[in-house]
This record gives sequence, C-alpha cells and structure tokens, in this order.
Amino acid sequence: MLQHSNTPQPHEEELELNEQFSTYLKRWPWFLTGLIVCITAVILYLQYATPVYHTVATLIIKDEQGSSGGPSELAAFTDMGGLFGGMGTNSIENELGMFRSKKLITSVVRDLNLNIRYFQAERIPEKEVFTKKPFYLQVLNLDEAVLSQLIEEAEENISLYINLTSNTTYTIENRETGWRKEMAFGESLDLPYAKISVMPFTANEFSQLGYEGAFRVEFSTIEDAATAYRNEIQVNLTEKNSSLIEISLNDPVKNKAQKILDRLIHQYNLEAIEDKNLVSTNTAGFIEDRLQIITQELDSVESGKEKFKKENHLTNIEEESKLFIENASEFRKRQLEVDTQLELTNTMIDYLNNSNKDGLLPSNLGFQEEGVISVIQSYNALVLERDRIMAGSTSENPVIVNLNHQIEQIKQNVLQSLHNLRTSLKISQNDLNVQEAGIDSKIAQVPSKEKEFRNIERQQNIKEALYLFLLQKREETSLSLAVTAPKAKIVDAAYSIKDPVSPKPVILILAALILGILVPFLIIYIRSIMNNAIQDRTDIEKITRDIPIVGEIPRLSKKESETITTNDRSVLAESFRILHTNLQYLLAGTQEKEAGNSIFVTSTIKGEGKTLVSFNFALTLANTGKKVLIVGADLRNPQLQRFEKEARQLRGVSDYLINNKLNLQDLITKSSFHPNLDMLASGTIPPNPSELWRSKKTATLFHELESMYDYVVVDTAPSLLVTDTFLINQYADLTLYVSRAGYTDKKLLRFAVDAKKEGKLTNVSFVLNAVESGNFGYGNKYGYAYGEEELSFWKKIKSKAAFWNL
Repeated sequence: MLQHSNTPQPHEEELELNEQFSTYLKRWPWFLTGLIVCITAVILYLQYATPVYHTVATLIIKDEQGSSGGPSELAAFTDMGGLFGGMGTNSIENELGMFRSKKLITSVVRDLNLNIRYFQAERIPEKEVFTKKPFYLQVLNLDEAVLSQLIEEAEENISLYINLTSNTTYTIENRETGWRKEMAFGESLDLPYAKISVMPFTANEFSQLGYEGAFRVEFSTIEDAATAYRNEIQVNLTEKNSSLIEISLNDPVKNKAQKILDRLIHQYNLEAIEDKNLVSTNTAGFIEDRLQIITQELDSVESGKEKFKKENHLTNIEEESKLFIENASEFRKRQLEVDTQLELTNTMIDYLNNSNKDGLLPSNLGFQEEGVISVIQSYNALVLERDRIMAGSTSENPVIVNLNHQIEQIKQNVLQSLHNLRTSLKISQNDLNVQEAGIDSKIAQVPSKEKEFRNIERQQNIKEALYLFLLQKREETSLSLAVTAPKAKIVDAAYSIKDPVSPKPVILILAALILGILVPFLIIYIRSIMNNAIQDRTDIEKITRDIPIVGEIPRLSKKESETITTNDRSVLAESFRILHTNLQYLLAGTQEKEAGNSIFVTSTIKGEGKTLVSFNFALTLANTGKKVLIVGADLRNPQLQRFEKEARQLRGVSDYLINNKLNLQDLITKSSFHPNLDMLASGTIPPNPSELWRSKKTATLFHELESMYDYVVVDTAPSLLVTDTFLINQYADLTLYVSRAGYTDKKLLRFAVDAKKEGKLTNVSFVLNAVESGNFGYGNKYGYAYGEEELSFWKKIKSKAAFWNL
C-alpha cells in the first residue's frame, strides 16, 4: 500500500525554488517562440523603418550691454521700489522663445517651401527628397483656406503623383479620386486649391540623379507645416549660466534639417537687426525734421544781422566792445549752454506731446542731465521689448498689457523729468538775465544799436551751435545704422550626426530579447497566479498527504484516441498500467475475499474525466485476462454512451432497482472494445435516484456483480453535486477520486479530504487526469516514455505545442 509521510522534508525552500524554475523551464518553447517573434518583428521593422537623424547648430547670443560698455537702459529705475528689478531686455529666456516663435518659423517655412514635400512613391518605405529633386513644382497661387478645408475633410495632407514620361512631358494624377492628366513642363495647371507649374532639371542633371517611377508631392498649409516644425525644433542652453545656445532638429532628411536650422538663425539675426535699427531710424527722422527748422531760423537770423549792419553802418562793433565781451565771455558761454539745453528741452516736450502714444523717442541728443538720458533709454527699451513680443502674440497677452502699462508710466516720467529740467533751466536763465542786467549797466555808454546787434549775434550763435550739434548727431546715427552687427554669432553651423537617433538596432534587439523572455514569463506567471486549478501531483500533495496519488493520466490532444487498445504502447496505456500496478498494493487487503473487487470511480464535479478513467481502467484490467464489468452508476447524467453508443438505449441499473422481475444477467451486455469486458448501463433516468440507491436491492446488486466478475468498475456521480456516491460507497473495496489538471480548483480537494475523514468514502486514492507531459510524476525530468520512438527536436516541440494548445 502506498504511504505518504507527513514529516517535513529537508531543504523545502530550495525545492520550492526548483519547482518554480521547473515551471518556466518546462515551457521553454514559449520563450523560444517569443524570442523568434520579437526578433523577427525587430528585423522587419529595421528593414522598413525610416531612419531619423539628429541635426544641431550652436550659437552665442551677444550681450549688447556688456559689449557697448554703456549703462543699462533700466539702471535709472533700480531704486524705484523694485518695480523693474530682475528685468532685462536681453533676457536669455526670451531669446530661446524667439527661436521657436510662430512668426520666425513661418518665415522659414515660406522661404524653403517646406509645406510642399517630395517622396519617391515606388520605394518601401517612401523616401523624402529635398535638394536633388528630379523636378521643381512651382506654386503660382495657393488658396490656404481651400487647402485647409480639403485636408480637414480628408483627414490627411493632399497628395499628387507625378511621373516623368519624357524630357518634355509628365503625368500627374490623384490616386484618391482617380483623376489623371498628361502635361508639358512649364505648363500651368489649375487645381481646386492652387495653380502650379512643374519645371524639370536639365537632361544632364536628371540622368545623374537616376530616379525611377512616380513621385508623390504632398501639400500642407504653411500654418500646419510651421506648427509641426515648431513642435520638433528644440532650443536649449548648453550650460545654465552661459549664453551658448544649441538648436536641434530630428528629421529623416539631413540636408533639409540643416537648411532649416541655418535659415532659422539667419531670420533671427535679420529681425534682431531690424529691432536695433528702429531707435536709430526714428532718431534720424527727428534730426532731419529739426535740421530743416533750424536751417530756416539760422538763415533768418543771419539775414537780420546783415540788414542791421547795413542800416546802421556798423563795421567793427566787436573791437569797440572787446573789453566788455572779454569780461563777459564766461557768462555768455554759460548763458549759451542754458539756452541750448532749454531749446532741446522744449523741442523734446513738444515732440512728446505731438507724437504717437507709444512710439520710440529720439535718444542721445546731447542732454547734459543724466537722469533724462536714462529715462529715455529705458522707455525705448520697453517699447522694443513690447514690439518684439507683439510680433508673435496679441494685444490681449498679459505680458503686452503689463508692458503697455510700464511704457505709459515711464512716458509720464520722461515728461516729468523734462518739465523739471525746463523749470531748472528757466531758473538758471532768469539768474543769468539778472546778471546780464548788471553787465548792461556797465556798458551803458555803448550805443543802443550795439546792444541790439549783440542780441542778434547771440541768437545767431545759438542757432549755429544747435545746427552743428544736429549735423554731428545725424552722422553718428547714420554710422550706427551702417555698422549694425548680427545678434547671434554662429559657433557651429548646422550639421547632422552620422548615425541615426532612431531606430537604434542594438537597443531594439536588446528590447526584443527582453520582451521575448518577459512576455512569456508574465503570461506563465499571470496564468499561475490567476489559475487556482491544480496542475500536477505536487499541488495535491501540498493540500493533503493522507490520500495517496495512485495514477496520472496524460492530457490528450484532439487527434488522439480516448480509449486504449490491446497491446497499446501509448503514454495513455502506460499510465493506466501504472495505475493498475499501484492499485495492487491498495487491494492487497482484499485478496482473501472470495468474490471480485468493486472499484468506484468518482470526482468532485462534472467534467473531471471520471468516465474516461473508468472505461480505460476497465479495459486495462480486461487486457490482463481478468473478467471485468463496467457499471454506469451515474443515474442522473449517464456518460457511458461516449464509448458505447448503444448504452443510452439499454436497460440497466435503474431498471433493475425498480423492477423486481428483471434478471441482472439479462441487463448485462458485451462491450465492443474487449471480449473480457462487459457493461451494465445506467438504464432509464429515474426521477428519484437517491431513493433507488437507498433500497435494499442495492446491496444485492453489488454482491451479485462481485460474484460474477473479477473486477467491477463503477462509474459514479460527482460527489459534490449529489449524495448518490456517498450512499453506495459502502460497497466499494477501493475509491478512485478523479481530479483534472488545469480544471479542478485546489479548494475542491478539501472536499475529498473531509469526505474521507467523515467516513463517507472508502479507501480513497487520487487519480490526476489530463496532466501535461511536462508535469508527469515530479516534472518528468528525464522525459522517459517506455516503448515510444525517440522523437526529433522539432517533433518534440510540435508534440509539446499540441499539449499546450499553442
């Protein structure tokens, strides 16, 4: 009799790890298949994927404040309660944003015609061509609104296919609509969204390119193309505290990406130069206006002086009043400076009152008051900053609103500073006038005509000084316009990395290897944690060692027969022979019994294979030369007709128990499978099976059958669902409890254990049905199958795949 020890085995943790490892090792074809599938997928992807290259350009943003050596334009406001603290016109963050501005990138798209792309349609995958195109599609007129609507309706960009048929002609077609037309080079063509003309390369150039087949020309709107590249272009600082900027773009076409970055930097410098020249241009205009006025005033004063001398016959008034003039030279110099500054102040105040609300102010006109100069510079800086941001935004932008508010405040500060300066100058002028009165008293002896002449001459000197000053400033402004340098200095022009950034073969193959192993591992693991069904004998042994396992039946594929035959050498037949051998030890105590042995076969629930085990075990016993009877004791749901087709129509057990007139031998029929095997069918399905089994005739039934046969194999009803098996199990010499691998829940095994403890089942032993080949015994480590031919490697894989339903 088989014995199971309850004593804990040594090294249980190591055995548990070995079991876990063995669980995955037994399914090695899953991992092999996963690796093959993943690596094949990667190879196919690398074969057809379009490589993407990384293109980068490096530049330095010049610090205008540091290079000029001048004071910051907002330095005058650093003490105003922190209102402008931390704010600078050359903020590096603003410059980074400018490179990705919609306005700047849209200009690049227009210049390079990036909204029209050319692809070699006959290649798999299609290859984009940028510089060496076999023809040039010239857009004579483009209706962006219509094109945008068509793209929205088609949910993709509009494409045309062009095939060069000769040196002078080509065909153009729309494969979506089926439209096709043959055209001559240079001939214009009206499309719903554009008017185009296709121009060829010269014959020599075209032959050198070596293109064949049709080309696909893809149209998109300029706005969509700009948005796409705006999302792709990356602008970053190489270091946190530097002004070295790196601009990068990933694109399948190297030369296109290089052109885009170089043109982007070029457009940035153009706009920066335009911004710098705004103040100088405005100042130059102001100076020209003032020069015209001063020229007229100077001509008028000189004409008046000439007329005065002629009328009064004056020749050398300077010599006559030389002494007074020498004594008052310093006084007149100061008076001249004050008058000049006052004139400039009045002029600037008039300009402010009459100019636009937020326009630029003339700077560097020669004010001696540093506060006024700083305020004007700060005002111009904020106006430029606002105009730059307005180029890519709207007036409702909070930043624009805040800048407008600041500009208005500073403009008031400018006016206030000029008014204060004018007040100060007038006070100085009054003081000088008082001093002049003292001088006039000293020259009382000089004729009044000379006094009048001196006033005329003073006016002339003021006008001349102002005129010369404006001429000087005009030259300085013209020079600044002529020598304006680019704001961005190119360190490295755009260049592309040799190796593609994607796809990366090494990383993809490594990922395929990991995925090919990980996916089967996860599938097996998830199945193991979600599947509560028993898989092999160890699952039963973990729950109970009180009930021995006497047999393991292999899982059968759909093509395999469910019954054994005479001299059968299959794994199924061998498993039942092993079961028979093990039962000899369990039946050793019944050898003194004169009658035959009754072996009951039951299970917990339906579908665990008790009928298959019953029938094949009966055939195995019959093959040994014993006289065997198989009894259909499941009166509720008979199953013997699976193997004996006529079993359902035959009278059997239920009929015998109900009808006392029936002779038991008349109900027994010969099996078609073996001459030593007879069958007693279940008979007519009764309304009260349990009541029939409680009848006294039940004992007579089994006693008579045991006296007639060496072995009586009884196929009973599932134990968990009905009480039929428990009612008749007292007549069993041995009970085979069938569980099915991959089907029977582990918790249901407790039902068999409890039934044995309660005495409901006699001499119980487990039979594990539908076991995978890899789970036989304790893992089928050596893969030994007696009597079978040695399979080749691929036949073994095919066999295992059949068992696992791969």
